[in-house]
Amino acid sequence: VFKGFYEILEAMGMASMSSNGESLKLCVFDLRRGQNEGQELDKILFFYPPDVTFSTQLSVIGLSEGLITFTRLFSPEAACEVIEAERHSHVFHEAEPDIWMVMVVEKNKEIEAIWRVDALQKVLKEVHSLFVMFHGSVRSLLDKEPSGGLIRSHLYPFITDYLNAYYIPVLYLLSKRFLLCMSDLSVGKKLQLPSFRETLKERGTVQMLTLARDAALEVQSLVGVLDSCAGTLRCHSVILFHDLLVSTTLSPDDTVDLFTFSVMRLTSNALSSGTSSWSYLRKGSSLSQTSSRSTSPQLLGSSDSLPSGNGNDAGRVIRPLQHNKWSKGKDGFLVTDIWGKDATPTIWLQQREERVHLLAYQHKCLTLVLLVPTEAIVNGELDISFVKHQVTENASAKILKVEEKLSKGWGGENAYHVSGYRYLLVDNDMEVSRASPSGKVATLAKETLLAVNKLRETVDTEKSRTKEEKDMEICIRAKNNAWAIARVTRGKELYMALEKASDTLLDATDSVQSFSNRYCNGTFSMD
Repeated sequence: VFKGFYEILEAMGMASMSSNGESLKLCVFDLRRGQNEGQELDKILFFYPPDVTFSTQLSVIGLSEGLITFTRLFSPEAACEVIEAERHSHVFHEAEPDIWMVMVVEKNKEIEAIWRVDALQKVLKEVHSLFVMFHGSVRSLLDKEPSGGLIRSHLYPFITDYLNAYYIPVLYLLSKRFLLCMSDLSVGKKLQLPSFRETLKERGTVQMLTLARDAALEVQSLVGVLDSCAGTLRCHSVILFHDLLVSTTLSPDDTVDLFTFSVMRLTSNALSSGTSSWSYLRKGSSLSQTSSRSTSPQLLGSSDSLPSGNGNDAGRVIRPLQHNKWSKGKDGFLVTDIWGKDATPTIWLQQREERVHLLAYQHKCLTLVLLVPTEAIVNGELDISFVKHQVTENASAKILKVEEKLSKGWGGENAYHVSGYRYLLVDNDMEVSRASPSGKVATLAKETLLAVNKLRETVDTEKSRTKEEKDMEICIRAKNNAWAIARVTRGKELYMALEKASDTLLDATDSVQSFSNRYCNGTFSMD
């Protein structure tokens, strides 16, 4: 019954989707809005691609709304996550109560359109979490300005900049020649989705730098100085070396959000190359201009006079993910005009429920992000200048020493390569991951990557079905006789690809056991 219902809805709602050549639709809508005849457009808060007709947008959102309503009849407590059909995958994320983000992906056997639903859901979760960090919740902006103009004026540029800046993981750099041709990848018409080639990478986690004891002590001393830079009110800090996390005084969730943004826009790699070494390349035309149809007065309202949702200049909509908007000042602090001339950036810490000023300082490959409670700043930039002075006066020597020690111990991009293994480690409780370097993952055969992708899908399904933690081990033999092995225990996950064709299952599991004992303190041992 359900399959027949869905196929009818898809035939009705998706007929217009394939006509414009786009394989992806992404929308944000509010189920509480547009329920009366003639007001249907009110529910649309964002739609990509922005230049499709309103009738197409309403068809896609109407279909999504129908699927959500229908599935709630069978599972009222669990939100709809994915609907798979012959021609499309519908991936759902209820970002806030009745605020839905939906990605509709066209299946195409001619391209490498093989993805994990969980990976696509994490794209939606990430963009929402980053949005809240800068602008506050979607519902709060709707409450401020019920016509919807305010939230649309924020969502359209924000998600557009996200898609431009951070969409396709480049995990297979084939050669130096490929690097020289990277700019050519931006020529085309379509956005490409995360595929099976990124299966040994985990979005929504941070990647940490392992510290020697002496370096850890120096970092701890530096953090203590940074904490006291605003006087009696404690500051928070996040420290990165290259694109790896060194230290944080934030909760795991807030750390992930700030880490993601820092790697995207603030680290030395991001500033020097215009994009981060962990970031995404977009294969498609620039999205910097939103469609006049999507941002028309009918949808936006009179946005010229709308209040800002970010706690800054009242008529200004900030675009924090814009490209090439940060630079290093003479004093070592990073500067930007995104928040306005001479304005200090602010962000919202969701776990702490606190708005803070963001100050970024950089010395060589060391990036310090200092978060100063806005309540500590009572006289504007003069007090921010005082905080900066405290950093340069009291922390400069420690910053130099930390950078020196980290540089001496730095093993380069292949620092966490383990010969003979291609792996991914995930600690879900701490929201931390570690993986084989992307250049090493690129050496795996397509058949091996597909097997690992299938393995991760199986683990995702088991986790979704049980809704509780349980230990598991799953092994898959790939078509090329490689082994893909997963071990899950107490919130931690290990995924391994072993391509030695002569290995038996016993050999492969022994290799995983050896890896666990040597690099994971025996966490994944089956003894």
